[in-house]
Amino acid sequence: MDQIFELLSITLGAILANNFIFSQFLGCCPFLGVSKKVDTAVGMGIAVTFVMGLASAVCSVVDEFVLGRFGLDYMQTVAFILVIAALVQFIEMFLQKSMPSLYTALGIYLPLITTNCAVLGVVLLNVQNNYNFIESVVYGVTGGLGFLLAIVLFASIRERLVFADYPKAFEGFPIALVTAGLMALAFMGFSGLKVW
Repeated sequence: MDQIFELLSITLGAILANNFIFSQFLGCCPFLGVSKKVDTAVGMGIAVTFVMGLASAVCSVVDEFVLGRFGLDYMQTVAFILVIAALVQFIEMFLQKSMPSLYTALGIYLPLITTNCAVLGVVLLNVQNNYNFIESVVYGVTGGLGFLLAIVLFASIRERLVFADYPKAFEGFPIALVTAGLMALAFMGFSGLKVW
């Protein structure tokens, strides 16, 4: 029963209270760059969620059975970057062969996931928080879902900002930053969330 509460706490924390975008400020580049339309934001969010979950699983195994066993803990960051880059490359090749329409739709977003600091951040936080395999995967997937929630909400607001009336000096990127800041303040309300 305690494991279920722990997983629920990790889930709510990753999606709401410790959202990678609004609380930890990880993954802001794709958040700001790919959030002009909701459909591209959804595609990017789903791809990031998948890669975060898969990277959390693989890096947890690599950390426990390779780095920890041979005393190579100091190589964690380098090893995790290599694992993430390899995973994204394999996913890209798999999609290109088996689902060419999805591969074409995602386009440049797949290689961008390799450089998304939220993906590296989730695997490093798994190690820092001493999460076991299941907790790591849950944190990776729900962290990705939090990223998906943030980017879709932001994209829907940005689509409506086209019709908003604001000063000329705020046109384009400045109003996007103001909007992101206000959304981060709104998500701060979840920081006092108590699960039980």
